[in-house]
Amino acid sequence: MSGGAGGERDEEDRDEVRGARRIPGPRPAADDFGRLGRVAPPDAAPAPVLPHRVLQALLGAWALAACSAEETEAVEAHLTGCAPCADEALRLRDAVGLLHTDRSLDLDPLLRARVLESCLSRRPAKIPVPDWAAPYDAETARLDALLRDIDAAEWHAPVRLKWFEDERQAGRRTTVAGVIGHLMSVDGLVGTALGLDDPLPGAPLTPTARTEAYWSSVRRPPTRAVREPWREQSHTLIRTVSFARRGASELSVPYGDSALPLQDAMLDRAFECWVHARDIAKAVDYPYEPPSAGHLHRMIDLAVRLLPGALAVRRRAGLAGPARRLVSAGAPGRSLHLEIEGSGGGDWYIALDSPAALGSAEHAVAQVALDGVEFCRLVAGHVPPVEAAAGQRGDREAIRDVLFAAASLSRL
Repeated sequence: MSGGAGGERDEEDRDEVRGARRIPGPRPAADDFGRLGRVAPPDAAPAPVLPHRVLQALLGAWALAACSAEETEAVEAHLTGCAPCADEALRLRDAVGLLHTDRSLDLDPLLRARVLESCLSRRPAKIPVPDWAAPYDAETARLDALLRDIDAAEWHAPVRLKWFEDERQAGRRTTVAGVIGHLMSVDGLVGTALGLDDPLPGAPLTPTARTEAYWSSVRRPPTRAVREPWREQSHTLIRTVSFARRGASELSVPYGDSALPLQDAMLDRAFECWVHARDIAKAVDYPYEPPSAGHLHRMIDLAVRLLPGALAVRRRAGLAGPARRLVSAGAPGRSLHLEIEGSGGGDWYIALDSPAALGSAEHAVAQVALDGVEFCRLVAGHVPPVEAAAGQRGDREAIRDVLFAAASLSRL
């Protein structure tokens, strides 16, 4: 039992404890594990008195339990009387909790975009990357991060490239390094249009022929050494379009028997970079996320804009049904409603009878619904049209023609 005066003092002590600043609990020192039950002798020397700046510098080591027993005692004695250091110690202790090895170390694929957005909102770039080149910038950076994370042996892992050709799925076997060589070869078409040196002087202007020329010119199978010239080329393309004059987005980039405006060519290269990054990730058993919703939406939009022309090409070759109702250029005509669900989704109306016609909701005769990534896999030739996971309603011939036209956009 305790007396009245002693009870009052105990109550005052408890009030004082309740109002005190909370600091992290004691943590065993690095050289004190296994001796937690040891009690210091009565004549032990007192804890060393260290300057504030020294104790402040020790907070990180203390949070990691890397201090000696004497340093730990000095730091913890200091934390009871220094509020700023106590707050910093709490933050460092929370940060140490993020270093647990049982958590995934894979970064959020959108982290880079968020960091850049935050930085540019505070200090805009003097020479910003054009909005239409941002997807290429992001996808080449993501692929480069993947390549940095694989070991030397994985550069020779087999990769099967797929595309749609002659009404069936085609394929070609190569390696991770061979895929990067392929990307570098086709990116050279954009560089040449911008007046840059061609990595394959005298090579053909079609993507497939350029790739074959690159693969045949390499005496030995490509190795990880191909990464540096590919990455330097992508950086050069981004810098060049950033410094380009106004109107550069409409510069024509030839693809052999066709051409694209520079802004669409950069988007096409971003799409192929992502598709082949998925191929590489699958080969080395590595997770790989789709592009950000905004970039994925642009890629889908480019494919949709190319579909009427692809339909016309297939119709001339006798591979699609005949035009049913021709209209004058710019007038609304018979259309298919393409509904893309999920990330990057939206609604598009595709003119069915003429590339010059205008897609129209009022003239829709069919509807197809697909997930955004599934649609991109179809456009990349990674899934046959008859196997695409698509919801369908309306004119069956129109649906078939559009799905096959989407797959025909693919190439090596």
